[in-house]
Amino acid sequence: MSNIMPLIRNETIKMVKKKRLYIIFIVLAVLVPMFTYAQMKSAENNRDKFGGDWRLELQQAITDNQNSLGSDRVPEEYKKYRTVYIQQMQYYLENDINPKEPGGVTFTREFMNNAVGLFIPLLIMAIASDLVSGERTTGTIKMLLTRPVKRWKVLLSKLITLIMFVSIIVVSAYVICYVISGAVFGYKGFGMPIFTGFKVVGTDVDMSAVHAVDQWLYMLMQAGLIWFVSIIVAMLAFMVSVLVRSTAASIVIMMAALIAGTILTSMAASWQSAKYLFMVNLELPNYLSGGLPPIEGMNLGFSLIVLSVWGIASLFVSFIVFTKRDILN
Repeated sequence: MSNIMPLIRNETIKMVKKKRLYIIFIVLAVLVPMFTYAQMKSAENNRDKFGGDWRLELQQAITDNQNSLGSDRVPEEYKKYRTVYIQQMQYYLENDINPKEPGGVTFTREFMNNAVGLFIPLLIMAIASDLVSGERTTGTIKMLLTRPVKRWKVLLSKLITLIMFVSIIVVSAYVICYVISGAVFGYKGFGMPIFTGFKVVGTDVDMSAVHAVDQWLYMLMQAGLIWFVSIIVAMLAFMVSVLVRSTAASIVIMMAALIAGTILTSMAASWQSAKYLFMVNLELPNYLSGGLPPIEGMNLGFSLIVLSVWGIASLFVSFIVFTKRDILN
């Protein structure tokens, strides 16, 4: 492994020199204040409407959702989500805990929960999709492969470097969210209790395993799941980068897959086989909060296995193709 360290160092230098990496941080620094401002305006409106009484606000949300269940204009699938939401919010109300306690920590938790399905994967894709195809386009891969180093070591150094920077991006997203939103909402809230352990059975929620954890612990579990999702997306984008010669084509393929996954997740309930697609299994933190899975029967263990299989298969294909195929022409 000693001769792989210079390769990793070389890949790290190349990654640091890429403008695309800094664009990711700029995107986060621009978008997070926009979402923070939107959240602030929403909080102001609710404060004016309910006089700062979160119980009244939560009860109104429960009543609105209950009223919508009788409407013929609301699709049956949405009614299931709202039924589960009502039961969970009633549980929070009965236990006198505000699930949306204003604060930078709560904003960060909610933002990352919503970002894991598409936003974070798109950021990861931006750095992973050209790791190999980009060097084939510029021709630098020829110089790299003429060195007396086995091809699998060259690819492994790229993969290790990618995992390092994926980790940096996930941590940076948390830090940027917390720092920016905390300036508006305050930096407290790590000790706030969050309920987890909701088990959805049909349209009912099993409360027998529900327990409260501090928000910092909840976010630690959430961050682990988001990091795992990001690594799997990175491995898939890495494979596409090996298979496709053009960087543009590599980005388009991954972007199409991720956007298709977002659409499928909202309409896959009647297509049981869709649960084996990696795109439908990306929202792992949803299992922590007890949300309704995209397809009945899915759970955290199932999604972890499906994503692991996709990740291992993508690595297998990447190394086989890179070591066997003539990629210099």
